[in-house]
Amino acid sequence: MIILAIDPGTATTGFGVLEYEGNRFKVKDYGIISTEAKVATELRLQQIYDSIKNLIARHRPNHFVVEELFFNTNVRTAIAVGQARGVCLLVAADGGIPVAEYTPLQVKQSVVGYGRAEKAQVQQMVKAILNLHEIPKPDDAADALALAICHAHSYHANLAAEQANNAAQQLERAANGQPQASSLNKAIAQQLERENKREKERQKGMQ
Repeated sequence: MIILAIDPGTATTGFGVLEYEGNRFKVKDYGIISTEAKVATELRLQQIYDSIKNLIARHRPNHFVVEELFFNTNVRTAIAVGQARGVCLLVAADGGIPVAEYTPLQVKQSVVGYGRAEKAQVQQMVKAILNLHEIPKPDDAADALALAICHAHSYHANLAAEQANNAAQQLERAANGQPQASSLNKAIAQQLERENKREKERQKGMQ
């Protein structure tokens, strides 16, 4: 799976692109999209849209992640972040990529194991998990990579839970003497086949 994660903001939007296969991460790209304050708001938002669209064309992600908007006492900042976040959702929709959203607390819990962790702790864990030589800079890029890690963990945890639930239902049907709709192995094989098909389509599109 290829994950494009975005930490939205009008002045600075962080992005991170990770490949996640077999519980292993590979860093493909990360950085920021910067816009100048003197430029009109609509043009700054257009720049963010175009930049993210280029990232999608370059990396062909099949997962798009954005930080969920949380309450901010600074109304002006909250509005600016909300505008940038809306652009992120729009470009994902245009690309036909499903969107996942996580709060900062969820990200910290996933990456560090503690929902109230400090930013420095999150950055250190991002560095360790991704086996980087140094902490990713700037902070917005590190935040985006943390989002991508959070999604990878969450997605596979949900997939494992779904498979376990299917197995439990099949065992219950067997115990009641009812025919099984499909075996667990078949369900897993079908999921792997879907993932492989998406990967082949992604690679074909990059040729």
